[in-house]
Amino acid sequence: MTHTTAANDVYLQIGEAAERTGLTQRTLRYYEEKGLLKRPTRMEGGFRLYSPEDIQRIEAIKQLKELLGFSLADIKEMMDAEDIRLQIRAQWRKDADAAEKAAKIRKAREVTLHQTALLDQKMEQMAAMRNELAQRLENYDRWLREHAADAPASSTKS
Repeated sequence: MTHTTAANDVYLQIGEAAERTGLTQRTLRYYEEKGLLKRPTRMEGGFRLYSPEDIQRIEAIKQLKELLGFSLADIKEMMDAEDIRLQIRAQWRKDADAAEKAAKIRKAREVTLHQTALLDQKMEQMAAMRNELAQRLENYDRWLREHAADAPASSTKS
């Protein structure tokens, strides 16, 4: 059952959050246990309530895991860096002096560099794997050209 707060934010119980994100309730609990998700708001009966921000975070975790193949440890690093960035943003004061602002920008830059390094590492690993597979295809094609000129092709190249 969906719940609302005074600010009209819609909160979802764990079953609804699981259904909305395509994950299991067990996975959501596990992510919470591993520190990928913050402890959600709870109803009086102890039921977890997930905010729209929680759902966005779950979707970001899914993207890092499924699309980019990040391990849970890598995801935790990425999410921790994002938390630091959001904290800096929340603490930003327009009236702060230039030195304070520069320190915050340097910290945000540092965590963003770390996130970029994690992505670069994954991209290098994927590029190496792709190159290995491309070399394998070249070897197959060369063998076929040299040894199977009379044999009909059984598949097409994509």
